[in-house]
Amino acid sequence: MTDYIQERACRLAVYMIEHRETVRGVAKKFGISKSTVHKDLTQRLRQYDKGLYQQVGAILACNKAERHIRGGEATRRKYKEEQA
Repeated sequence: MTDYIQERACRLAVYMIEHRETVRGVAKKFGISKSTVHKDLTQRLRQYDKGLYQQVGAILACNKAERHIRGGEATRRKYKEEQA
């Protein structure tokens, strides 16, 4: 079971790095929960591959810094669609 989790964590990390994707996007792509993706990338990956862990950490930090912007854009689209 541990090998499967290690392989999954690495696949998730590589996908996130290649596509500059969010946790939500990775979860949707792989059909697993956001909490599983987050735990794999922030806790388990550190044990298996430090290099991938650091690259993913940079993407997660960037996504966290930009999340308020994405939320505002989503709200703007929502109200724009309601008016149309």
